[in-house]
Amino acid sequence: MDEHEKPLRADARRNRTRVLEAAEAVFADQGVGVSTQEVARAAGVGIGTVFRHFPTKEALLEAVLVERMRGLVEDARAAAGRPDVGVAVFGFLEHVIGQSAAKNAFADALAGAGVDVAGVFAEVREEFLTAIEVLVRRARDEGTLRGDVGVSEVVAVLVGASHAVRWAPPEARANTVAVILDGLRPRG
Repeated sequence: MDEHEKPLRADARRNRTRVLEAAEAVFADQGVGVSTQEVARAAGVGIGTVFRHFPTKEALLEAVLVERMRGLVEDARAAAGRPDVGVAVFGFLEHVIGQSAAKNAFADALAGAGVDVAGVFAEVREEFLTAIEVLVRRARDEGTLRGDVGVSEVVAVLVGASHAVRWAPPEARANTVAVILDGLRPRG
């Protein structure tokens, strides 16, 4: 929200949240080509409510993508706070890779509509990288990540693994991810 916007009333905040949750579920289930009318129906609101919060379908897709990224920031923070950070870091990475197909579909739809996807991510990019940095540092200190692995390598592995699972047959996806993530573990 920009500094000139008034805060939303409680009912408007609830409606916005319902629309975002419904949009994420509907887009994940039926693809990003589904109509905003279908999103409104799933949220239990009128189409006017959807457009009041998100004037275009692209704005709705952007908001869903940003909320997904905010969720991943919270997931990374939670993983970094766990006592078994070694297990948590790999669980988090698998989770991110598992969500990548939907995230990529949103990003592709936005790019196809001429939206600057990097600009959409800019809103949460630093938070995401900072959360990853804390998680990586804790896992390295614990000895469950290689000492020469930093945020840049982890992000590159996430991007690469996300694309790899697109091409792997369904029965090979879990093993493909395991093979890729093994490269982050200490040698020997």
